[in-house]
Amino acid sequence: MSWRTREEFEDEERAALADWAMCSGDSAGRLVSETPHAYRTDFQRDRDRIVHARAFRRLEFKTQVFVHLENDHYRNRLTHTVEAAQVARTIARALRLNEDLAETIVLAHDLGHTPFGHAGEAVLAELMEHAGGFDHNRQSLRIIDLLEDRYPDFSGLNLTAESREGILKHGCDWEHPVDLPTLYPQRTLEAQLADCADEIAYLHHDLDDGLRSGLITIDMLASESLWKRAQVERRVKLEEGESFSVARTQTIAAVLNLLNTDLIEETSRRLDADPPASLAELRQRTGPTVGFSPEIDLAKRELKSFLSQNFYHHPEVLRRTRKAEWIVGDLFRTYSEDPMLLPAHVRTRFAREGELRAISDYIAGMTDRFAMDEHQKMFDPHSP
Repeated sequence: MSWRTREEFEDEERAALADWAMCSGDSAGRLVSETPHAYRTDFQRDRDRIVHARAFRRLEFKTQVFVHLENDHYRNRLTHTVEAAQVARTIARALRLNEDLAETIVLAHDLGHTPFGHAGEAVLAELMEHAGGFDHNRQSLRIIDLLEDRYPDFSGLNLTAESREGILKHGCDWEHPVDLPTLYPQRTLEAQLADCADEIAYLHHDLDDGLRSGLITIDMLASESLWKRAQVERRVKLEEGESFSVARTQTIAAVLNLLNTDLIEETSRRLDADPPASLAELRQRTGPTVGFSPEIDLAKRELKSFLSQNFYHHPEVLRRTRKAEWIVGDLFRTYSEDPMLLPAHVRTRFAREGELRAISDYIAGMTDRFAMDEHQKMFDPHSP
């Protein structure tokens, strides 16, 4: 044949991937059994379902750090997700792990984010504190298991157990409307590297956006060890006479390369030092296997602290954060007081999900733009 079948893809995985990788042919399956696809593996199918989901498209208009209306060049949740998926594939390929599963987990990991990023999440978490709580990882699982409405035979996307397990970044200590995947002492290596890829991606692009915005400067980074190492690696000098934009971009790219390389090499070192006999044996180990070397991990934590103090908590960002908090809080309280302001499809879920959960689902699914428009309609006396 001139094409490859699903079975051939599965055979290629077993031959090429490490003994402790998660092969798609060994998946624990889906909540609702489906006929396998002729030429896509289960994890490839998961990935494609996420890409076609409405929640995935909405990420384009959800905040990363800056509200999407402020500048066309700043990252949003969708561009962050795409960048993180690229990092995940690079790492998975180098470690001979399943690229499709790693990419799938990253593509789904932020589906549950609220409008205005962590600011919106913090408000919903407070308002839902006595009604079951809220966090974006939990919401991502609700979306893929329940809220996406695309198929006649099941709610959600009916993803594999391994994709669902990977999205449960911190486990599950709350009630979920459907059966959870089996949770082992250690998640798959694909799930672990997906978490690291998310962190690497946002450190990389938040540095770029912070410098581009002018809220942080090159001089402020002078004492950061990752930044200094990156300049040495790329042999760039941020001095007059050199293209500042190119030099800055190359230094930020070197930070990305340092983190990727260290993660691959340190994880490989750990696996070589104590190789698991199988995926099943690895899953019973405690503590993560994928990780950074102590030196780079410390430098990474220092950079995160720097960004937290100087970028995420910059007065300009906090001013936008406060406005976002007002919008999300006002919408939640208004819908709670007068549910008839909600669309009919939201109200019909009250009996099954509970009124407050249905309201939080609705608000969490909003884009920044839609939330601002709804707030204006309710609270601007001059709004039509």
